[in-house]
Amino acid sequence: MIRALWLRIFLTGFVLWLATVAVTAWTGNSNLVPTVVLFGSFLVPVTFVVWAYGRGRSPGVTVELLFQAFVVGGVLGVLGASLLESWLLRPSILMYVLVGLIEEGVKLAALIIVTRHMTRHFTRDGLVLGATVGFGFAAFESAGYAFNSLFTTSGLSLAQLVETEVLRGILTPVGHGLWTAIAGGALFAARGRLTGTVLLSYLGVSLLHALWDSMSAIAIAITLVLTGRPWQFELLRIGRVPNVTQWQVHVYTVLNWAGLIAISLVALLWLWTIAVASRRERPILSQ
Repeated sequence: MIRALWLRIFLTGFVLWLATVAVTAWTGNSNLVPTVVLFGSFLVPVTFVVWAYGRGRSPGVTVELLFQAFVVGGVLGVLGASLLESWLLRPSILMYVLVGLIEEGVKLAALIIVTRHMTRHFTRDGLVLGATVGFGFAAFESAGYAFNSLFTTSGLSLAQLVETEVLRGILTPVGHGLWTAIAGGALFAARGRLTGTVLLSYLGVSLLHALWDSMSAIAIAITLVLTGRPWQFELLRIGRVPNVTQWQVHVYTVLNWAGLIAISLVALLWLWTIAVASRRERPILSQ
């Protein structure tokens, strides 16, 4: 039943979200906007948490603990990241590296806080709870992005809000939840101790995070190297932004998406490796 529950949750939530968007567009009732934001931001993260919960975990991973990991862990992560980024981030070539280190660090810290009373640590539990904290972080972060996208120079834009939620919903499974699942699996494999392996895992997912966030800039740089014209480099040299050709737009789009796919595949392969290694453990798994 649990294994099929995630699909029912997603389909029900998706239909309700579509209905809310349609009614909001038809009536222009701004009171419905928070419902659109919340449904669109939380639907995919909640669905994947339920899916992960049904993949097998020990009895120590209760629904109450899962709820704490999603809400408390997610909010603590968002608040911690906001504070640290406001204090530490400055425009620089290392900005995305710092973002990765900060956000992955606060999510791992939130996971440790939420699971501090657990007496037994199984790797599969770390994967599930880590993913839950990550998806909680993603849900609250997406709600913020969706809310901000609503405001344009021409007034409120429901279309821009919907576009933002759709794009972030599509990318959610290979973002925060995936990275924190890897870190959580490493943490629980080390029985909750901050070992060298856990530190390396944290640094690894932080690097994946940084590459993900900077992929657009990387794609632009590679596009210029491969297809740049002399007049474009001259304009850049004097501090002006050159126009780009249609071909360069296509090259940039391909490189950007190819980079995101490559980063996702690396993370998924890493997660799969941890999951396979966890099969050597013998907890009594709940289904």
